[in-house]
Amino acid sequence: MTVITIERLGHKGDGIAPGPVFVPGALPGEEVSGEIDGGVMAAPRIVTPVPERVRPPCAHAKSCGGCQLQHASDSFVEGWKTEVVRRALEAHDLTTEIRPCVTSSPQSRRRASFSARRTKKGALAGFHQKSSDVIVSVPHCQLVTPALALSLPMVEALAVLGSSRKGELSVLVTESLSGLDVAVNGGKEVDTALRTALADLARQFDLARLAWDDEVISRRPPFQRFGKADVIPPPGAFMQATAEGEAALLAAVREALGPLSRTAKVADLFAGCGTFALPLAQDVRVHAVEGDREMIKALDHGWRNAEGLKLVTHETRDLFRNPLMLDELDRLDGVVIDPPRAGAEAQIVEIARARVPRVAHVSCNPVTFARDCATLVRSGYVLDFVQVVDQFRWSTHVEVVAGLHLAD
Repeated sequence: MTVITIERLGHKGDGIAPGPVFVPGALPGEEVSGEIDGGVMAAPRIVTPVPERVRPPCAHAKSCGGCQLQHASDSFVEGWKTEVVRRALEAHDLTTEIRPCVTSSPQSRRRASFSARRTKKGALAGFHQKSSDVIVSVPHCQLVTPALALSLPMVEALAVLGSSRKGELSVLVTESLSGLDVAVNGGKEVDTALRTALADLARQFDLARLAWDDEVISRRPPFQRFGKADVIPPPGAFMQATAEGEAALLAAVREALGPLSRTAKVADLFAGCGTFALPLAQDVRVHAVEGDREMIKALDHGWRNAEGLKLVTHETRDLFRNPLMLDELDRLDGVVIDPPRAGAEAQIVEIARARVPRVAHVSCNPVTFARDCATLVRSGYVLDFVQVVDQFRWSTHVEVVAGLHLAD
């Protein structure tokens, strides 16, 4: 047995000791013992725990791979995620006010992608075991909302109907205002018999919508509310993981844009189905840009059927290959940009060239976020604040919102 001391936490949540040696489930400052194989201590024994170690709140924590940090206190995780953001900024010589992390509550995750597989006795649904393709049932999951936890029998029933013994279903379940919205991938090809059986299942479990690959089997409009607008996202469309997280992001975006006149106009880039665009339209005109045509259609339908909103224009556009240019940006009063993990390097360059007065930059990747913020700062912007948001509780994921304004 080898005894080592953990120095830091890695980006995947593993403890890291000199070597480096990666130790899952260990925290900085702890002494651990075990066998090291290929630079990994896969089954450590905690010799000297630190005060930040807590008893995992979920009964599935040891087997389920859905969470990486349930063994650490909330204050430790919040501090660690804030430090991840700080280090990313410092790598580009950026400093600013980094606000305390806003963490979503337990049992607040309103969408989850479950895996499901047929078995000899029926089916099994849940999340994958750590570093494995083995599925672990999670009936008492402390991450997802109660409605999602109770949906596991429905997910198992889908596997019995539509998966092969060797295949695995991916079942995305989302809470909507009108019931569960379910999107299934990886199943059998739909024929008449399966279509009928799936429609019966949707009625049995009172689903708002059931989509099987590209086909909608059963539909009661699965509304999501963004500001004053009710939106019906396309099956499987992206949305924020928790209502608390969405509210925190929106509040920071509003602050970043600052007080705007009633005649102001802002652009919402990578707008999705209108998470930011539609609430902002209560006060200012908005131009929404998104690469997915169906999401833009959902945004537009929500806006047209809402009351009391200012004009929302829109376009379907690949902002990676075809970013908005100077002549399209120079009359804007502000920009909201919420790109995927790769960031939006080309679009950020054009925003800087156009000297848009205010930028609200939302990101789920501190590394590309810091890179893009640095581009703006080098072009004359001031980084006003960074708000850290954790809506992926007990995981290594972190989200941020920055407010930037053009220096006088």
